[in-house]
Amino acid sequence: MERTLRSARVATFVYFVLCGTLMGTWVVHIPAIEERVGISHATLGGLLVVLGFGAFAGMQVAGRLSDRLGARVVLPASGVLCSAALVLPGLPRDPWTLAGALFVFGFFNGFLDVSMNAHAVHVEKAYDRPVMSAFHATFSVGGVIAALVAAGAASADLSPAATLGASGAVGIVIALVSARSLLRSAPTPAAAAEGGEEPATKRHGAPGRIWILAVLAAMVMLAEGAANDWSALHLKNILGAPASTAAFGYGAFAAAMTAGRLLADRISGRFGPLAVLRYGAVMATVGITIAALSPWIWAAFVGWALFGLGLSGCVPQLFSAAGRADAATAGANVSRVAGIGYLGMLSGPAVIGWLTHLVALNHAFLLLTALCVITAAAAGVLRDVSDGTREVARSGRRSTVRDGS
Repeated sequence: MERTLRSARVATFVYFVLCGTLMGTWVVHIPAIEERVGISHATLGGLLVVLGFGAFAGMQVAGRLSDRLGARVVLPASGVLCSAALVLPGLPRDPWTLAGALFVFGFFNGFLDVSMNAHAVHVEKAYDRPVMSAFHATFSVGGVIAALVAAGAASADLSPAATLGASGAVGIVIALVSARSLLRSAPTPAAAAEGGEEPATKRHGAPGRIWILAVLAAMVMLAEGAANDWSALHLKNILGAPASTAAFGYGAFAAAMTAGRLLADRISGRFGPLAVLRYGAVMATVGITIAALSPWIWAAFVGWALFGLGLSGCVPQLFSAAGRADAATAGANVSRVAGIGYLGMLSGPAVIGWLTHLVALNHAFLLLTALCVITAAAAGVLRDVSDGTREVARSGRRSTVRDGS
């Protein structure tokens, strides 16, 4: 059993890397595809919204299917379909066709995102210790792989369609090969009913808490999305850093976030997920406030790094709590939290951009300060979800003892 569980964990890592690579491969080809189709930056922005809505729709479908059919079935299928859809954005020559291609790719990427997180929840429960943050850290590895692939393709003078198609073909093989190592069983609504367990969603009012988790995910991911798009511009336009130096603003944020996710599981295992969320949000509050108000470039780097480090463990804790709130509906709960959170990430850059019409860019970042403070204050919801999960688990153990197992 231990070897099977270890293999399932490795397979889950592979799917997270695959998801990051597929999305990253599209992202690094955006300039070439924009030029090929002949669209403006404004039009491209609208098309990216189409991709986002496709991803949101895919997340909702994937959650329900994962609960009904099991992640072992849905996850490999989503990996194959997302890999196959990767070639689509490289084919169109007009904006309307590109919009359709991006919706389809976004749909299956969202499908893959939720199904791999649903399976990760089951793996974490089988390990009985935190492992979710490490999965999220490996997603970033996929972006690095995508950048290396794009660099090699550019030097070989390959078209976007050829690179996307080849990457997708490799992705299909990886998704199929990794499927055999996934967990063979996971709790379903029917299994819970047969075991005599009343769903946690009915006994503990989990749906309301799930929506609280979703709102917190939206706030955290809004802050993350804002950092992705505005950190470099902040250093360049507000603090006067050279373009080469300003780029390291995002680099400091991303590197700190990756490092934090590699450490967050151990911290969560020792101090609990509530501490990771609450004190992570406090650290993020301090970091973004320093970045927003400091007149020194070096202090801004420190601020962005603290911001990334603080946020790093927040989303994995929220996803994990959503999945553990009720084993029978883990996929649907993760899809709600991931979907609303994803909408927050998409809206983050736009919200900050709108605020810059009213205040300076660095002062607009104070909105992120407020969101982090709210997240820290509401972190107690993790205690409520965890308590409900533990009570259901204890009920299950008592039932097992009564049955003489």
